[in-house]
Order: sequence, then C-alpha cells, then structure tokens
Amino acid sequence: MTSDTIADMLTRIRNANSAGHLTVTIPASKAKAEIARVLRDEGFIAGYEVGEPGTGQVLTVTLKPRTERGRPLSGLRRISRPGLRVYARKTEVPRVLGGLGIAIISTSQGLMTGRSAQRAGLGGEVVAYVW
Repeated sequence: MTSDTIADMLTRIRNANSAGHLTVTIPASKAKAEIARVLRDEGFIAGYEVGEPGTGQVLTVTLKPRTERGRPLSGLRRISRPGLRVYARKTEVPRVLGGLGIAIISTSQGLMTGRSAQRAGLGGEVVAYVW
C-alpha cells in the first residue's frame, strides 16, 4: 500500500513512457482521472479511459508514440507530497521551463494548469510539473 497514490501514477506513466509502452494501467481515483484529463487536454497523452465502477477500478492511460522530434512527454515531477505540501498564491503560480511545461494545480474549482488558474485568479496546491 502506497501513501502517495498520485506519485505512484506519475511514476508509472514516466516508466511506461521511457520504456516505449503505448498504454499503462493504474488503479483509478477521481483525482487521477482529473490529472489524466489535464494531460490529455494539454497534448501530453493521447487519451485515458476509466474502467467499470467498483472495487479494482482501473485507469488506462494511452501515451503518444515517439516521433522524430522526440517524446511528447519528456518529464513528470511530483511537487506537493504528503510530507511537504506546496501551495501557490494566485500571483505566484510557477512557470515550468520558462513556459514550455505546465504546472498542475489543485484549486477550489478543480485541477487545472497554472495558466488556467492564473487567468481565473486562483491559487492552490501545486500537484506536479509536466514538460
């Protein structure tokens, strides 16, 4: 049993991406499905699918294949963790790689990118960086 399930999800995606797999299966939750939605909307993954509801529900993430330009998903990093929560005010939303990556932020209106949170005038918990 892992204490940080979001970090486990990001590690599974990172490992599958570096191994060249096209799909990865993860135990599902609402927060993980929202992170997958943000990654799909930003173009880092091809898609995701949540399995049948009930015990043992899984989230299947479909990764984009490698192209001649490289991988669409280069890196994932968990920022706020159970031992050290990291928050950002609406004026202090972090930029990842000078704007080339995204910060996933948990706000009062759900999970969104750092740019979306800044436009909406919201701050929140910085969940992860993706580039």
